[in-house]
Amino acid sequence: MFALFRKEINSFFASPIGYLVIAVFLLLNGLFLWLFKGEFNVLDNGFADLSSFFLLAPWILLFLVPAVTMRCFSDEKKQGTLELLLTKPISHLQIVLGKYLGSFVLIILALIPTLLYIYTVYELGLPTGNLDMGSTLGSYFGLLFLVAAYTAIGVFSSTLSENQIVSFIIAVFLCFFFYIGFEGVAEFSSSTLIEKFGMSYHFKSMGRGVLDTRDIVYFLFISLLFIALTTLKINNRRIGKNDSKVFIVLGLGLVVLVFTQSVYKRFDLTADQRYTLNPATVKMIEEVNSPVVIDVFLEGESFPSEFRRLQDETKQLLEEFESKNGLITFNFINPIEDEKNRQNNIQQLNARGMTPMQLSVEEQGKSSYEVVFPWALASYNEETVIIPLIKNKMGATQQDLVTNSVQHLEYGFADGLNKLIHPKSKKIAILKGNGQLGDGYIFDFVKTIKDYYYIAPFTLDSVSRNPEKTLRDLKNYDLIISAKPIEPFTEEEKFVLDQYTMNGGKSLWMFDAVNMEMDSLFQTGKGYAIQRDLNMTDFFFKYGVRVNPDLVNDLYSAPILLATGEGSEARFQPFPWFYSPLVDPENHHPIVKNINRVKFDFASPIDTLKNDIHKTILLKSSILSKLDGVPREIDLSMTTEEPDPKMYTKPNLNLAVLLEGSFTSVYNNRIKPFDLKHSQDKGVSSKMIIVGDGDIIKNDLGKNGPLELGFDRSSGQLYGNKEFLLNCVNYLLDDSGLINIRSKDIKMAFLDMNKVSEEKTKWQLINIVCPLVLLGIFGMVFNYLRKKKYAA
Repeated sequence: MFALFRKEINSFFASPIGYLVIAVFLLLNGLFLWLFKGEFNVLDNGFADLSSFFLLAPWILLFLVPAVTMRCFSDEKKQGTLELLLTKPISHLQIVLGKYLGSFVLIILALIPTLLYIYTVYELGLPTGNLDMGSTLGSYFGLLFLVAAYTAIGVFSSTLSENQIVSFIIAVFLCFFFYIGFEGVAEFSSSTLIEKFGMSYHFKSMGRGVLDTRDIVYFLFISLLFIALTTLKINNRRIGKNDSKVFIVLGLGLVVLVFTQSVYKRFDLTADQRYTLNPATVKMIEEVNSPVVIDVFLEGESFPSEFRRLQDETKQLLEEFESKNGLITFNFINPIEDEKNRQNNIQQLNARGMTPMQLSVEEQGKSSYEVVFPWALASYNEETVIIPLIKNKMGATQQDLVTNSVQHLEYGFADGLNKLIHPKSKKIAILKGNGQLGDGYIFDFVKTIKDYYYIAPFTLDSVSRNPEKTLRDLKNYDLIISAKPIEPFTEEEKFVLDQYTMNGGKSLWMFDAVNMEMDSLFQTGKGYAIQRDLNMTDFFFKYGVRVNPDLVNDLYSAPILLATGEGSEARFQPFPWFYSPLVDPENHHPIVKNINRVKFDFASPIDTLKNDIHKTILLKSSILSKLDGVPREIDLSMTTEEPDPKMYTKPNLNLAVLLEGSFTSVYNNRIKPFDLKHSQDKGVSSKMIIVGDGDIIKNDLGKNGPLELGFDRSSGQLYGNKEFLLNCVNYLLDDSGLINIRSKDIKMAFLDMNKVSEEKTKWQLINIVCPLVLLGIFGMVFNYLRKKKYAA
């Protein structure tokens, strides 16, 4: 068998046709990947990966492999040497394996020069070396399994005719049919089962670095099947007992193939485990018991490469969803493709809040604009939910936008499914009675969380009359929210709130330790900041935090809009305002990961104290911050004063803290305000978030009603306040762990486009010419050694 293997290698490279075949393969790859404009061009795409190569390679190999294998048995038949070969003292299977392995190794040799592509992307990455080697290695493994199947088909095809051209055409047709043909049949018959018989279905995940035993066994079975058919075909006599081994091996292969469909192992070789769904997502998907249809509107012809990547990542994620549960299906729709219905479609999508984005597309030195709808619509049991696909951040580059959006995809779709399949069950109490913000000022946030939970106001006024009933009623709620209280809490109210926490109740506190309002400041131009006594210092101190009655003064802050000039010359102009800190979250906690900057107003710092409660700092001021004590006069004229950076010596002041654990009662070893039959001094596990600013939840009021939370009229910016608070609520009430999907760290690798621009020609020459040069050197060395051997 190995003699036959060596003969195949020698005869292939002894002929100039062999070199021509490999040269054409390398040249086509080089031109499409590094020179020609289009979706396969690695340099134009701007991503530091070889996804373009693994998308293109199956199509080029579809011609290369038949060109290599077409002569295996056709040439033997034509020269009349097949009968002689069959009389040799080796089995027919060994003959086939010798031919098969020879051809397989030849294809591998043709692929070796493509390793230059890895080196190129490695060098052009931003920074250098920013290449996911695990994903690339996994993709090459997938390519080898595909080559193995193609080669088996090619070798079989060579037995069907003594004409090499006919064998080539048959092999191309069979490879094409097995790669993409079943997908076409499945689309025509609307059957997803048929699609699973095709190679494309199994190569998709392998081509992006995910090895699944089901895919591996499939390719091995296809290879085994055609090797067996080849063995039977070269046997001129009828099938006999000697061929039983072939059928036994085939039968065992079929059994293994069926078995691995239910018992399998999956290896995600990507560095960030990008294609491995979070267990909470998998659980959510498995709970779907009725058809879910997801319409994705991120479809178009002239997308920039970043949006094509977002489109691909969305498609790959939904394919993972679909593979976990066949009841989930998806479609990509271009709402502006049909010119007749374009305007109507745009109006309908806008009416549902799915506003379009306008992208600038640079192509061949010309700029154009493309309108895209980065939204998805999921439908389930006559209910629909809108899923945003874009996750933007202020000041983000196009690359950051794609990274943030891909990072958010799994959570976005899982959260959408959660809304559809899980009816609202959790209850939230909005505390009233201590001067908290009015309904108009918390309208936008309440409207947002109503999609997830039941909301109701709750007053503590009844504590003085019937504290036990008040506590019983409060226990019916899973979370309490106190939005900027300004009146002190009584001891009775504090005891009710304390016992609510002891019984596992969650809470979100947003309050000011300093009394200072922007509204009064705008009216008079100045105001006095004084300590606000809410009688809650001992309450939070016992839990492990203290909100200090100071103001955070931060150079990294939002501007304030003030009028300058008089009469017709009056203009509104932004001025620096250091009492409105802007916090760009650095923590990787799921509450704050990948959210926009959060805006504060007259925030107070929070100290953490040592106890058994686990504390996580969610938000903190910048490194250029300081503390201003109270009482203090605040004057708008401060906007014209030049700050002294040397005075800002209190960096990273805590502004929002998450507490988790079993709290000890505030009234442990203290006289209790009233008798309670079942009071607890040590609570069950619970969570609490404390924010040192009550205005973080406050939306502005416009002429037509409440504005969106986080929208700043002075700058036109939309800050991340609403997303931060929504994540806080979801985290506090999320028993399924769905919010933890946000902690998944996905990193998009980009090319250094400046380096690409400067060295483009160099790398094009390396990747197009060098593989051909290497092939030429190999040919000269091979033929030199061959002549030397036979000359001797």
